[in-house]
Amino acid sequence: MLTRRTLVGAGIAGLAMGTLAPSWRPASADGRTLPAGIAELPRVGLGTWITFNVGHDPVLLARSVDVMRAFFEAGGGMIDSSPMYGSSQDTVGRGLLELGYPATLFSAEKVWTSSPGDGRGQTEQSLRKWGIDRFDLMQVHNLVAAESHLEMLLERKAAGAIGHVGITTSHGRRHSDMEHLMRQYPLDFVQLTYNALDREAETRLLPLALERGIGVIVNRPFRRGGLISQTAGSPLPGFAREIGADSWAQLLLKFILSHPAVTVAIPATTQPAHVRENKAAARGPMPDEAMRRQIARQVAAL
Repeated sequence: MLTRRTLVGAGIAGLAMGTLAPSWRPASADGRTLPAGIAELPRVGLGTWITFNVGHDPVLLARSVDVMRAFFEAGGGMIDSSPMYGSSQDTVGRGLLELGYPATLFSAEKVWTSSPGDGRGQTEQSLRKWGIDRFDLMQVHNLVAAESHLEMLLERKAAGAIGHVGITTSHGRRHSDMEHLMRQYPLDFVQLTYNALDREAETRLLPLALERGIGVIVNRPFRRGGLISQTAGSPLPGFAREIGADSWAQLLLKFILSHPAVTVAIPATTQPAHVRENKAAARGPMPDEAMRRQIARQVAAL
C-alpha cells in the first residue's frame, strides 16, 4: 500500500524495486555499536515525550514543526515516539508531511499495550499517524507484555514489515528484566536512561550491549531538563573547550556519546536553537575516560 511518505520520498526507481535503501550515509567511523544493516546513524536524535504532546494548538504545532525542521537541517536521524505520548505521534506526522518526508528520517516507534493481541493493530495505527509505510525500529515500550510483543515484532521483521526490533525502559527501572531479554532475544536496540548522574546502566546493560552488538538509545539525557537547571549559573569547566563543548548541554551529551556502547541520544526540546546546540555536541573530540570521570564528579557536586 502506498502512503504519503512513499509517494513523496521514494522515487519511481525505489518503487519499482519494491524496497528502499537507506538514504543517509556514514558521517564518520567512530566505533559505535550499530546493529546489522545500519551503516551509520546520526548520534543525536530527537525525542517527543511531553514536548510534542501539543494537541491541535496551531501555535504549538507550528513550533514543533520548526523543531523538526531544525533537526533535519542539522542532519536528521532518529525521531522516537510512542502511543503513550498523547498527541506526539500526530505531531510528528504533521511535521513530516509539511517537511516533505525527509530522506534522513530514521523512524523509531513503540508498542505499548498489555494485550498481546492488540500490538499489531496499534502498530498499524502508529504508521497512519506518522504517514509512513514502515518503521525503521519498533520497540516494546517499558517492557509491557515484552515477550509476546517481541515474538510478533521479530516475525514482522523477518517478513520485512519493520527494520529493527528493540525494547525500552527509563528512570533506571527493570534493568534485570531488560538484561534477561537482551540475553534471550536477537535484539537490535535497547533504550534506557543514562547520563552523568544516572549511571547504573554502566554496570551490566552497557557492557552486555557491547558484547552482543546491540545498539543503545539513551533517553532522559538531561533528566527532563533537571540537569540543565542544576548546572545553570555554574561556570563551564575549562577542560570543556578541549573537546569543543560550548555549553553544559553539549558537555552532558558528550559524556553520554563518549561511552562506546551508546549509539544515539534522543533529547527532547521545544526550541530549534536547542536542537542545533544538541546536534553540535556530536561533532569534534569526545572526552576520554579520565575526563568522563571529571564530568561526572563536577555534575554530582553541583
